[in-house]
Amino acid sequence: MRGLPVDGSVDGPVEGRTERRSLPLDAAPGAVARCCEFTRLALLAWGWLPARDADGRAAAEDVLLMTSELVTNACQHAVGPYALELTRCGPLLRVAVCDGDDRMPVLRAPYAPARPGGHGLRVVDRLAAVWGSEPVPGGGKRVWLETLRPAAEPGTGRSQWRGAPVNSRGPARRPRPR
Repeated sequence: MRGLPVDGSVDGPVEGRTERRSLPLDAAPGAVARCCEFTRLALLAWGWLPARDADGRAAAEDVLLMTSELVTNACQHAVGPYALELTRCGPLLRVAVCDGDDRMPVLRAPYAPARPGGHGLRVVDRLAAVWGSEPVPGGGKRVWLETLRPAAEPGTGRSQWRGAPVNSRGPARRPRPR
């Protein structure tokens, strides 16, 4: 992982420390729902939920939507996901989905905006600060995204995006204010 510092895991939320959660998956139906619930519980534990304002709520909902899109893509275009990995370091959150297919995802040009399907990576591309993919030793790939939690402006309770884009593989995207 290039965007997040790797300094070990801790049990409780500590600013600046890296925390990881992993959900092994199998071929059983319901992977998308299980991953979204697992992510929602992590967001609760890490203080993203309950959100303190509309920007925080929107950021948490975006994380759940993007998680759903990555898992759905692994179900539809690969042999299915075998793991969901969540990593948090301060305001930075990485969501990664591992699958056994060696083909890397490609962001396709929109062909028909009103047509259903084919928009998952486009959603991730629009909402994530940065995303990419990398091969996994032994075969397969990890498709990941990183996003920043909006920080409250001192004394106002209003959120603002802070931090610079993360240097990593994949298309670089700047955090977008909500």
